[in-house]
Amino acid sequence: MRRSYQYRKLERHSRKPAELLLVPMIDIFTVLVTFLLMTAVFSRTVILQLNLPAPQTEFKEPPPGLQLEVMVRKDQLMVADRNTGPLHAVPNTSTGYDFDGLTEYLKFVKTKFPEKTEASILLEPDTAYDTLVQVMDHVRVFEAGEGINTVQAELFPDISIGDAPAGAAPGSAPLAAAPATTPVAVAAAAPRPADGRGARP
Repeated sequence: MRRSYQYRKLERHSRKPAELLLVPMIDIFTVLVTFLLMTAVFSRTVILQLNLPAPQTEFKEPPPGLQLEVMVRKDQLMVADRNTGPLHAVPNTSTGYDFDGLTEYLKFVKTKFPEKTEASILLEPDTAYDTLVQVMDHVRVFEAGEGINTVQAELFPDISIGDAPAGAAPGSAPLAAAPATTPVAVAAAAPRPADGRGARP
């Protein structure tokens, strides 16, 4: 009995650890990769070159003798000349009025008329007061520079406020005010009496 126990103990110490057989695994992966390559569907990627139009950076040239007006519509901000009509429309964005777009065009106008300081802001009925304040701020000045070097440059600080003409379609000339008419009194001529024959002279 003692000899049998010593024999098992000696056999346990002399037993080698099991080895990992890599050759069958390599064979399995080789067959698997071959199968996947044969059954795979390869899609061809086609690259199309699109020639997109360049962004519109050119503005309409303001006419001589500019009388600058900024009309606040419900769907856009319209820059116009009082004498010739609309110059540039700034449509609303998904967040509201595009005040930055308005500033960019007013900066362009300022380069053409550096001495001009007057501008009129024309409002539609029920325009919010906050909208009026923001339009006035962007018409008066703009910020130049970045960070601590930001300064305010002047645009058109002399602002007057009025009512926007009603019924003007986007891109059309503003409606001119109807000329004032002075009532004129017209005296009716009194009828002459008929003569004896019943006929008038």
